[in-house]
Amino acid sequence: MSDVIAPHVKKALDLIAEKTLQDETVIGAAFPYVTLPDGSWDTMSVGISAGYTGEDWSHGNWFCGFWVGLLLTSYLHTKDEKYLKLAHDRMVLVEERANDGNTHDIGFIFLSSAMPFYRITGEQRFRSAALKAADKLRSRLVVTDKGAYVSSWGPMEDPRGRASSAIDTMANIPLLYWAARESGDASFRLAAEAHAQMTMLSFRRPDDTLYHAVEYDTKTGDRLRGYTFQGAHDESYWSRGTGWAVMGLATSAANSGNMDFLSQAIALSEKWFACLGDKPVPPYDFDAEGSGVPEDSAASAIMAAGLLDLADLHPDASVASHWRKKAHWLIEGLCRDYLATDPKHRGILLHGCYSEPHKIGPDAAVMFGDYFFAEALCRIAFPDSFVPDYRK
Repeated sequence: MSDVIAPHVKKALDLIAEKTLQDETVIGAAFPYVTLPDGSWDTMSVGISAGYTGEDWSHGNWFCGFWVGLLLTSYLHTKDEKYLKLAHDRMVLVEERANDGNTHDIGFIFLSSAMPFYRITGEQRFRSAALKAADKLRSRLVVTDKGAYVSSWGPMEDPRGRASSAIDTMANIPLLYWAARESGDASFRLAAEAHAQMTMLSFRRPDDTLYHAVEYDTKTGDRLRGYTFQGAHDESYWSRGTGWAVMGLATSAANSGNMDFLSQAIALSEKWFACLGDKPVPPYDFDAEGSGVPEDSAASAIMAAGLLDLADLHPDASVASHWRKKAHWLIEGLCRDYLATDPKHRGILLHGCYSEPHKIGPDAAVMFGDYFFAEALCRIAFPDSFVPDYRK
């Protein structure tokens, strides 16, 4: 860690290390994902996969890798081997999900666990697990007349899942780019790049807002409808989705050399900040109406991590500096106003929103928000240690 690390960054990293170590003693073999009203973690078994129950879709445990990522962040921060040992023990459980072909979230699971684990330790078992997971993600590619996209929800033989993709998938495809570089198999990169192109064609509205999800005609590739699961309504501006898109676009630019992806990321980011105004955290949906609309600190954490990537990649130093400052402004705001410093609250960031429509953690710490906050902090404090520097 740099000796000149900002105090607010150190404070946040200290909190992550403290709470993850404490919680490891009480959560058992399950994995936390959202805090309950009393501040304790709600947990889920690692083995619960995604799937349909009748017409209802359940995402299952898509967040188990994030807990490993928090432990690895704590190891990088403290250099204390006990965090690495705890992360090893957790990975024994997470590795079984590498064969899960039901969901795009296999990207999230292994991007946050096996990939940084391999980067930090060089252990081949983690490389093998991440490559196996990438193969499952690549197998979700649906080829149409107009282009190809990665289906978000499966199993692939189910036409409901095969026809649908979510903006969240953009933040899963970095696993494919990593696999291409690591294995030398260009088909991983081509699948990811095709998905990014198709997503921007089908999800992006004329005003630079995004649909949460799209249902495709699997033959022609036409968008049959745009809709939402976690936004206010189908045509609304769900704030978290832009961060997912910026992450995937920045990584796509880094791996394809196509700088148009960065231009698209900037256009989407400008719209997001214009709606955000002078607050560091947006509402869960910019179009949500009524009193007591929940905020979503996770949206800002995700956006900050994506913008740091964008800033590192942009060839114009002044443009890069602008977006790096925006990312730091978000992080500073989160550290100042949203850290869960009360020991009774077990999360890291207050006022995340898992899903307001489903009333799941509408005002809570959410594991994906805590993880991407940690990832953004790692990009600042431990550059090129947790996530790769794609400029190299």
